[in-house]
Amino acid sequence: MDISISDRAIKRIDEIRTEQNVPKDAFLKVGVVSGGCSGLTYDLDFDSDVEPQENDKVFELNGMKVLVDMRSFLYLAGTELDYTDGLEGEGFHFHNPNASRTCSCGESFSI
Repeated sequence: MDISISDRAIKRIDEIRTEQNVPKDAFLKVGVVSGGCSGLTYDLDFDSDVEPQENDKVFELNGMKVLVDMRSFLYLAGTELDYTDGLEGEGFHFHNPNASRTCSCGESFSI
């Protein structure tokens, strides 16, 4: 199971890439770090200088190179990254089937 990214999220990521003058060959790094009220939080960033490590998951979605370190991938397998701008707020949302608990704002989770 890989990570999937919705069309809305891909569109918004492309807009951010253009706004911030991020090179087209930069990786979208998706990860999990310690923090938040539930213990783990999601991390998104662009990186054009990273060299993927042997165990990193690297894949391409709609021309976008995505990199996930193996530790994060264990938490994120099967997750969909989505983007919404509706009544519940604007931003990226992770739909993670592995999360047993999330905080009320959706920024952190636990397994």
